[in-house]
Amino acid sequence: MPDVIVYSTDACPFCERAKALLSTRGVPFEEINLARDPEGRAALLDRTGMMTFPQVIIGEELVGGFQELLRADQSGRLAELLERD
Repeated sequence: MPDVIVYSTDACPFCERAKALLSTRGVPFEEINLARDPEGRAALLDRTGMMTFPQVIIGEELVGGFQELLRADQSGRLAELLERD
């Protein structure tokens, strides 16, 4: 299973939903909370070009925020991404 990274921040309902969706599916993930990691904000911008939260990355692929993650889950794309190595 590829690494899953969730860039999040405090008091973000969409961040909580994204993490809950992954947890419900039994997907282990690393959370990078950018409220506590200001250097991570620059890394996120460099890596994705985005500064909105959450941002979910599976392997080397940017899935996007909660809505994109939900659509990927509903369409089966999330399972496909998680099967890659």
